[in-house]
Amino acid sequence: MNILFVCRHNVSRSRIAEAYFKKTNKNPKIKVKSAGLFPGNVNEKSHLDEIKICSKMGLNIRGNSKPITLSLLKKWQDLIIIVADDVPVSIFTSRSYAEKTKVWKIKDAWKIRDYHGSNQETIQHIVKQIMKRVDKLVEELK
Repeated sequence: MNILFVCRHNVSRSRIAEAYFKKTNKNPKIKVKSAGLFPGNVNEKSHLDEIKICSKMGLNIRGNSKPITLSLLKKWQDLIIIVADDVPVSIFTSRSYAEKTKVWKIKDAWKIRDYHGSNQETIQHIVKQIMKRVDKLVEELK
């Protein structure tokens, strides 16, 4: 099985899901990748904070942003998981892979900073949300 995690820019949310899935999944027959609708700048300060915090939490999300491709959508994936609340679901649900699409409405860190205090607390909150969802997915796939 091939799982594709998607978010807006493939800078943090989909990468966190990919990294944590790889860390927790014990089934070698399940492969994961992540991608974004639009290229993201991984060198922006907010993203560098996310990389640092994820690293402290045991997750490596370093590397360049990867755009979603037709090959990933049409040939590679068996399941698409949108790890975002700002990706138009209709892009995926109006296609032949609609039945293979799940949505996890995870907010982008910069959008909720004011509600959870510091940037570090906000990022940790989002990482924990994603980890819970991945834990549940890994359990479902057993």
